[in-house]
Amino acid sequence: MLKNILKGIQAYAGTFSLINKLGLWKYFAVPMAISFFTALAIGFSAWGLSDNLGAFISKIWFWEWGSETFRTISEFIGALIIIAFGLIIYRHIVMALSAPFMSPVSEKIEKYLFGENHSHRKTSNAEQLWRGVRINVRNLLMELMLTIPIILIGFIPVIGIVSSVLLFLVQSYYAGFGNMDYTLERHYKYSESIQFVRRNRGLAIGNGIVFMLMLLIPVVGIILVLPLSVTAASTETLKVLEKAKSVQKKL
Repeated sequence: MLKNILKGIQAYAGTFSLINKLGLWKYFAVPMAISFFTALAIGFSAWGLSDNLGAFISKIWFWEWGSETFRTISEFIGALIIIAFGLIIYRHIVMALSAPFMSPVSEKIEKYLFGENHSHRKTSNAEQLWRGVRINVRNLLMELMLTIPIILIGFIPVIGIVSSVLLFLVQSYYAGFGNMDYTLERHYKYSESIQFVRRNRGLAIGNGIVFMLMLLIPVVGIILVLPLSVTAASTETLKVLEKAKSVQKKL
C-alpha cells in the first residue's frame, strides 16, 4: 500500500513536460474553466453558509457562561464542515463534467507510452459523460457515508486529530479514483473499474494526496490541479494495465 501511495505521488514528476510534449493543454481548457467557476460558486456559498451553520451548532450550548466562546468555536467548526463538503461536491462536479475531455488525454498518453497498436473500448462523448456522472455520483454517496461519521468523531477531544487525517485520506482516495477512471473507462466496464481501483487503492490515494494539496494553492492550484493529476493518474494506471496484459500473455 505505502509503496503504491509513493508511486502515485511520484507520478506527478514530469507531468508538465509530458503535457507540453504531447500538446495536451488544449484538451484542458474547458475542464480548467469548469474547475475555476465551480470552485468560485462553492467558495461563495461556503462563505455565506458557514455563519448560519455556526449559529445552528451554537444552540447546543444552553448555558449563559461561555456562550460567546462557544459561538466562536461553532462558527469555526461550521466553516470546516462547509469546506469539507464543498471540496467533495466540487471534485465530483468537475470530474463528472470533464470526462469527455479527459479520455482523449489518456489515449494520447497511452499511444506515447506503448505505441499505436493498443486495443481499448470505443465510446462516444455522451457515453463518457454518462460514465463520469455515474462514477462520480456513486463515489459522492460513498464518500459522504464515510465523511459524516468521521466529522462526528472529530468532536471528540484528542481523537479529533485522527479524524482530520482520515478525512484527508478518504477525500484523497476518491479524488484519485476519479482521475484513474478517465483511463479505466476505455478498458473496463463500470463494475470492473471499481474492482481495479480497490486493488490499487494506494495509487488512488497517492494521486489524490497531491490533488488535495494543490487545492490549497489559491487560484493557480484550482486551475492546474486537473491537468497535472489526470496526467499523473493516466501514466501510472496505464503502466498497471500494461503489466496485467503482459502477465495474461505469459499465462
